[in-house]
Amino acid sequence: MKRLQSLGIVVGPKGRGSNMMAIAAACDDGRIDAKISVVAAPKSGLPLAGRASAAGLNLVVVPYVPESTYGLRLAEALEGCDLICLAGYTRLLPDEVLGAFPERILNIHPGLLPRFGGQGMFGLRVHAEVLAAGVTESGCSVHLVNERYDDGRVLVEKRVPVLPGDTPESLGERVLEQEHLAYVEAIQLALRN
Repeated sequence: MKRLQSLGIVVGPKGRGSNMMAIAAACDDGRIDAKISVVAAPKSGLPLAGRASAAGLNLVVVPYVPESTYGLRLAEALEGCDLICLAGYTRLLPDEVLGAFPERILNIHPGLLPRFGGQGMFGLRVHAEVLAAGVTESGCSVHLVNERYDDGRVLVEKRVPVLPGDTPESLGERVLEQEHLAYVEAIQLALRN
């Protein structure tokens, strides 16, 4: 019998957990042939930590403390995972994690890369920049993670039109719908390869 592949999800302190829950739903209904082994969060008490626990996901708290053993502790929490998915995690991953999972870490970005990526580009800021640039379409990108912000090879991209009268919030809602689809597609692709 084929071994079910194992996913680890690393979340940040500000995420809502919608991508995490979209991945969990896709694992549950068979669109992703894997199971979520661990969700690593920087602290308990976060809304997304509550969502993970309510969904029966194994939540492990790995407090972020700069200049500490954070990287080693995070890599240890993710040990045994075949693929790591970032969801609302806005920091650079420590070298210990990058080294433990080469070419096996994915991130979802709420904009088209490389133009609307880089340090500090997350959440509504991305959508505000898209609107300020006057472009006619936006979207999301799922990419491999490396030592630079939003720099890894893009695996899946989904596009949405920018509509007259869009606000960062309205554009963000349409992009988020595509994020859930794109992340599932990218995970399927990464697990096959």
